[in-house]
Amino acid sequence: MTVTLQYGQTGLPLDLTGLDATVMRPRHIEGLTDEQAGFTAAVRDPIGTKPLRDLVKAHETVAVVIPDGTRPLPSDRLLPWLFAELGHVPTENFTIYVGTGSHRANTPEELDVMLGPAIARGYRVVNHDAHDPATLALAGRSAMGYDVHMARGYVEADRRIILGFIEPHFMAGFSGGYKAVMPGLAGIDTIMHYHGASVIGDPRSTWGELEENPTQRHVRAGGSLRPIDFCINVTLNAEKRITRYFCGETLAAHRAGCAFSKSTTMVACDRAFPLVVTTNSGFPLDQNLYQAVKGMCAAARIVDQGGLILAAARCNDGFPEHGNFRSMLFDSTSPQELFDRIMTPGFATFDQWQVQLLAMVQLKARVGVHCEIPSEDLARAHFHAVPDLRQAIDAELGRLGGDPPIAVLPEGPLTIPYLA
Repeated sequence: MTVTLQYGQTGLPLDLTGLDATVMRPRHIEGLTDEQAGFTAAVRDPIGTKPLRDLVKAHETVAVVIPDGTRPLPSDRLLPWLFAELGHVPTENFTIYVGTGSHRANTPEELDVMLGPAIARGYRVVNHDAHDPATLALAGRSAMGYDVHMARGYVEADRRIILGFIEPHFMAGFSGGYKAVMPGLAGIDTIMHYHGASVIGDPRSTWGELEENPTQRHVRAGGSLRPIDFCINVTLNAEKRITRYFCGETLAAHRAGCAFSKSTTMVACDRAFPLVVTTNSGFPLDQNLYQAVKGMCAAARIVDQGGLILAAARCNDGFPEHGNFRSMLFDSTSPQELFDRIMTPGFATFDQWQVQLLAMVQLKARVGVHCEIPSEDLARAHFHAVPDLRQAIDAELGRLGGDPPIAVLPEGPLTIPYLA
């Protein structure tokens, strides 16, 4: 049997012949037969609020927030339908904010792909910059105890519309909802509070947990400081087709979408495995090693202590360049030393949250990566390079002896396994 792992834009075949392999996938949901008709119906009969076109007046300024290029939201399809629905509002009244959070800005070429050339060049588009105080304004003080600064134009707009997609998230329980702006449009000081070591280290800050999740509490507390007039959330299948719309009042729409996502993506296991093969769901999420931590975290849920995780993530964008992710990994002597440093009271640095989660994975299991990053750089980050996945599987099974079972997550964090 051969499975195709989601890897880059091409996929990666993996021969499982002769192996005791359990392949785990989310429950397949067919894409909508008419996505545009589904959009129109959802925004005209939304959850918990008035129809979208009744909420925005022709003279009002509108901030439209989308995820950055590491997220597979089909903005190129959604935005033309959104602007058609709000056809009574002049083009110049809209500003599209790319919610980069702490990530790098998207290039003009990337924006053409993400938004479609007509939208990218016909509307005002702003890449959020969390590091430039001049672009930020005070949104308010979070109930969690700190000031929240966000993109100035978003804070000052007359109306705010957020777009996103819902899937299980390794910190916040689920993506979507208020995460579009918190941390999508937040300043770096705000992001540091939201991603504090004690918040990330709380066992409730994990996949599929929503109401009791400390990270989600920070997201909601900060994201709701400025009123959001309309939320457009979708769920996607493995082909990146839209399967459902969840539109309307942010909290109500998000909760409905999370319930649907949980029913289709989380898979119960009756045992842990000595070896788990995972991905980072292919392009665009597997463009760098920072994002690839998500697929590793999914695998870590069902790997034996001391087991092996093999991750296939293209990582054509490297570590990447933003923040301290690479330097923290390179400057550490071991995952344990790195984890202890992050958990030291008073320690705080940019990107520590992703490094903290990665260290927790590496303290549980060995991690090999099949990617485009040079092997010597992987070694400095406490990984080992895997040129051939099947050879690595055979070598590990030979070391273990017998015929041990393995698990395979071809779509990475689109499937969230858990021990029943």
